[in-house]
Amino acid sequence: MRIILFCHSLLSDWNHGNAHFLRGVVTELTLRGHEVRVLEPEDSWSLRNLLAEPGGAAVLEEVRGVYPAVRPERYSPDALDLDRVLDGAHLVIVHEWSPPELVRRLGERRRAGGSFRLLFHDTHHRSVSAREEMERYELTHYDGVLAFGDVIRRIYLEQGQAARAWTWHEAADMRVFHPLPHLEVERELVWVGNWGDDERTAELHEFLLEPVKALGLKARVHGVRYPDAAREALAASGIEYAGWLPNHRAPRAFAQARVTVHVPRRPYTQALPGIPTIRPFEALACGIPLVSAPWSDAEGMFTPGRDFLVAANGEEMRRHLRALLADEGLRRELVEHGRRTVLARHTCGHRVEELLRICQSLGLSASQCHPLARERSTP
Repeated sequence: MRIILFCHSLLSDWNHGNAHFLRGVVTELTLRGHEVRVLEPEDSWSLRNLLAEPGGAAVLEEVRGVYPAVRPERYSPDALDLDRVLDGAHLVIVHEWSPPELVRRLGERRRAGGSFRLLFHDTHHRSVSAREEMERYELTHYDGVLAFGDVIRRIYLEQGQAARAWTWHEAADMRVFHPLPHLEVERELVWVGNWGDDERTAELHEFLLEPVKALGLKARVHGVRYPDAAREALAASGIEYAGWLPNHRAPRAFAQARVTVHVPRRPYTQALPGIPTIRPFEALACGIPLVSAPWSDAEGMFTPGRDFLVAANGEEMRRHLRALLADEGLRRELVEHGRRTVLARHTCGHRVEELLRICQSLGLSASQCHPLARERSTP
């Protein structure tokens, strides 16, 4: 197939977690024989911020080396020739950080006789936290919505925003996220994540800062958009703040720590159960023991207690961390079970298989969806 992906950025993951999964999907599709063309706006705020970081330009070259199949084209919205871009396309995927005007224009092309299938990809909590923003997207002429949780899928259907919608969770890119056992452990705990615009401030204090301080752990935090008050709180808890970490370097950070934690943002714990977001997939793929603040695994993606531990409150987080750090066998048991779960169910390869099944349900042929299988069967 000739596949077109419109997104905010794949070159940059600066405060832009959607790039993680989509890079892996583009790589997987390309290796399966599909032609994938990625378009991102030339004024991407994520890329601007990446380039403003010390060594940002060098990191951009690293990204291109780690993801050789990911070669986005940067476009000016005013100069975008959609007719030329869409010529010969079989599948067009539009990520929800795309401008509403672009979303509308693509829908009009589909309505006007475009032979491609057109899907909208939603990977955010705005469907419940900012519904007025999502109402700006005109999806009437789209073939359906790819939602990264079943609760979001149901919202689109129940509110009549889409005729069809599928649950399409994020997953780990196993080519990048895997254990690095040769690296020496340098600290007890690492956390990779942004402060979160007050969507988890209290939770970060309860499940990260206070347990680290109480246990006297050597810990490091990576992320961006930390206000002065947050940095002061980290320092008061004895936590090293290490700033932005390009996501492809996260496996190294995980390998150099004994444990990590997951602290979901409030919308995912209160209104959007069943959505773990990308970080637990990547951490488990890298083989680091994980302790999570509460979230409801409503879709049965994992086995809490076997893949990772769940702390109901800060006191339980302290107990779990203390136990893990004291028991190498418990750490190994969690690592092995969690990584097996990801390998069996939650890789980018699994998600591409799901996407291709969706494409076939929309009328694209098996030979289009699986070109390499066709080549293998040809005498």
